[in-house]
Amino acid sequence: MAMLEYIPPTDPWIETVYEDDDILAVNKPSGLLSVPGRLPEHYDSMWSRLVEEYPEIQVVHRLDMSTSGLMLLAKNKDAERSLKKQFQYRLTHKIYYARVWGHLNPEQGEVDLPLICDWPNRPRQKVCFDDGKPSQTGYQSVKLEEQTSVVRLLPITGRSHQLRVHMQALGHPIVGDEFYATPEALAFSSRLDLHAAELSFYHPSTNERQTIFVPCDFYPEAKAEVLQHYDCPETLPDYKMLPRC
Repeated sequence: MAMLEYIPPTDPWIETVYEDDDILAVNKPSGLLSVPGRLPEHYDSMWSRLVEEYPEIQVVHRLDMSTSGLMLLAKNKDAERSLKKQFQYRLTHKIYYARVWGHLNPEQGEVDLPLICDWPNRPRQKVCFDDGKPSQTGYQSVKLEEQTSVVRLLPITGRSHQLRVHMQALGHPIVGDEFYATPEALAFSSRLDLHAAELSFYHPSTNERQTIFVPCDFYPEAKAEVLQHYDCPETLPDYKMLPRC
């Protein structure tokens, strides 16, 4: 597959949404890599922009280039170790919003489909019941539009392109998705309408639960702290009980 020229957005160069002595949270724009690519012309990324001001900054999770939203980074080694373990053992909870093609029926539920790299067509992923890795996504429609719906997504696992493939598998691809959308859905938006809005984790210094939220451009009705409605953060919340915005 021919790769499009990488032209990352530059305004704003960096949008910081939270900072303390241990962590830094930024709002990554759609079209910017999380970390540098292999080619020199793909060096511009969220990490490479931050490292100029924060020489010790470390990436603890990534967003796809086309996905916008909340990206959490560590400012020292202790914070890096703590946060990476939390992501590894699924102690973090994440909320995404996506605009998808069509109207979902049922309006909420869970997708449980194993995923594997579609190697001849990489970086595409595909559903594979023989060799795919377990992958689960909770979803809930929160706004019906004429041709599309806005859905709230809770990734239970964190596979590459998981949300994009799972929405496609439901017959409702994310609009603007260059890999998985139908021609109509691709043409509907100039960008992938997928946004990482909220992240809940344990602060590496205090061990207290903390939630950070970044508003969603294509769904400004999204509210902060949806994840704060749960009394037992050690376990995955019941997705079907998430409040509607």
